[in-house]
Amino acid sequence: MILDNVLGMFSTDMGIDLGTANTLVCIRGEGIVLNEPSVVAVKRGTNKVLMNGEAVGNIAKEMLGKTPGSIQAIRPLKDGVIADFEITEAMLRYFMTKVHNRRFGVKPRVVIAVPSGITTVERRAVVSSAERAGARKVWLIEEPKAAAIGAGLPFLEPKGHMIVDVGGGTTEVAVLSLAEPVTYETIRVAGDEMDEAIVQYMKREYNLGVGPRTAENIKIAIGSAFPLDKETTFYVKGRDLQAGLPRGITVTSEEVRQALREPVRAIVNAIKLTLERTEPELAADILDNGMVLVGGGVLLRGLDKVIGQETGLPVTVAEDPLTAVALGTGEVLNQLDRLKDVLESGEDE
Repeated sequence: MILDNVLGMFSTDMGIDLGTANTLVCIRGEGIVLNEPSVVAVKRGTNKVLMNGEAVGNIAKEMLGKTPGSIQAIRPLKDGVIADFEITEAMLRYFMTKVHNRRFGVKPRVVIAVPSGITTVERRAVVSSAERAGARKVWLIEEPKAAAIGAGLPFLEPKGHMIVDVGGGTTEVAVLSLAEPVTYETIRVAGDEMDEAIVQYMKREYNLGVGPRTAENIKIAIGSAFPLDKETTFYVKGRDLQAGLPRGITVTSEEVRQALREPVRAIVNAIKLTLERTEPELAADILDNGMVLVGGGVLLRGLDKVIGQETGLPVTVAEDPLTAVALGTGEVLNQLDRLKDVLESGEDE
């Protein structure tokens, strides 16, 4: 205990939302201090990070789809879990060191948010990666719990609260009561699947090849799940798959909405399935309280309207949906004595 307190004087405890698309770091008492893409650039055939270990995050994302044959830009997490152990460790080490202003030797305590549906082996991989990256102590928290805390829900009460977290790799739907998910559903359909749906639409309808970054730009610019008050267009540049030459076309927001129909439907179905499995008393609470949407995917225009229309429930988008999970991990550190029971893999203080 004494040693832990002494070590705490020289390190900064941090909460991490280790996402498929982005990693956010929240410092106890300071809020979000880092928000960068979960991307690492390495020399092909090795796990050596380029630029003396600096080709991580924003720098690496700029390289996606633009690297020569000797360089590979990797997203080491897939569908919310670690796909490449060594690269994830390198990425975590870089982010943790950056947050600590490049002071080597510091060993923070870390709370990491993980999807509810991941396996025990996958959970151990997250803990091991963080420890090898320099964490002194690692706890895990399920993303719906972190999101509920970050969104300010009174989830410690014996009442039903519903959280829908649409991230990059997964969508998490959970009904929480007394700080625990009573019913939950995790599907590997989220922001990345939306981007892929746009890629496939461009290929199918226009014979135009575009990359995931371009697809994401289209989604952000004109993507929607519900008809817009004023429909709009976007000029898309890519490669003609027949001629092999660069070509540009103009697509409409109606077309992009059509492209996104299947992933949106999958998210709505996951919500309905969770509600069908919810006990009547908790369902009554949700009818009163509605559901809260978090995660970058809920920024898709009109997604809240579609969900509300399909379920008949009140739907609220969190004040800052992108940071809700990360803020939740930070709040756990702020109130560790009170909230430690919501954590996994923690040791007694």
